[in-house]
Amino acid sequence: MFDHHRRGRVGVLLGGLSAERPISLNTGGAILRALLERGHDAVAIDVGRDLHRRLAEEGVEVAFNALHGTFGEDGCVQGLLEVLGIPYTGCGVAASALTMDKIQTKRVLEHAGVPTPEWVLLEGATLAPGSVPLAPPLVVKPVSEGSSVGISMVARAEELPAALSEAARHGGRVLVERRISGPEVTVGVLDGRALATVEIRPRDGWYDWHHKYTPGATDYICPADLGASVLEELHSMAERAAAVTGCEGAVRVDFMVEGGTRPLVIEINTVPGMTETSLLPKAAARAGLSFGDLCERILAGARLRSPGAAEGAG
Repeated sequence: MFDHHRRGRVGVLLGGLSAERPISLNTGGAILRALLERGHDAVAIDVGRDLHRRLAEEGVEVAFNALHGTFGEDGCVQGLLEVLGIPYTGCGVAASALTMDKIQTKRVLEHAGVPTPEWVLLEGATLAPGSVPLAPPLVVKPVSEGSSVGISMVARAEELPAALSEAARHGGRVLVERRISGPEVTVGVLDGRALATVEIRPRDGWYDWHHKYTPGATDYICPADLGASVLEELHSMAERAAAVTGCEGAVRVDFMVEGGTRPLVIEINTVPGMTETSLLPKAAARAGLSFGDLCERILAGARLRSPGAAEGAG
């Protein structure tokens, strides 16, 4: 385990090359400010294809991963850090790669008995409305994007072709899910333990990019206004989802609660947002953790996971 009291130089990895770059800049900036306020020797690293050089130039001893999406949340940066021998926060290579792929995540969850909405994968020759055996309402999304990038809500069959086309622009593989009617909630999991459930209520429409990142566009209720037994089930399912996918550190498990009583896992976020509208800090605050406390808890978990890592390096 990385000893953060040793005050080694922390590189906050932010920005990156994905469609979620603007959000990562916000997340990383907030984390950097919190670490500096706590007395850490921390520096921002805007991640590009010269990352290995930037890490060496800055003398980074531990990486705080604040990257969202492709290259940052999918195991790529994690693999590079393993090669360079730099401890890092969050999930390892395998868990990152798995949870970035919504289809593989669903398969692992279903095998473990964790329910998710009915779904179908479309790619190549099957990428056509006639290949969808599910009736609207549907959700159409890219297999490997986050922050609602490329997602469409399909209320009528005639909306399906445009939705498939939009999702296919982000990697070619498309996930079509049955749209669930009921509350949308998220459960943060910190070091294997569930935090408070946050209910998400957009003021209008659905929880798209605008509603996620515009202050005041969405109401958040923490803890969620659901029965005690449903909340208990959500916490249990979130912890199990994180465990069976091999997630570590701070992750967020998103749910739809069908009819307000039946939780279904939508996806797992291995680098949750840490902006002023983000959900994990809201849940951590409920547990008595300030934003700075949360950043230090995540940093304290930084380590290497490669089998060949020198003892004590991670």
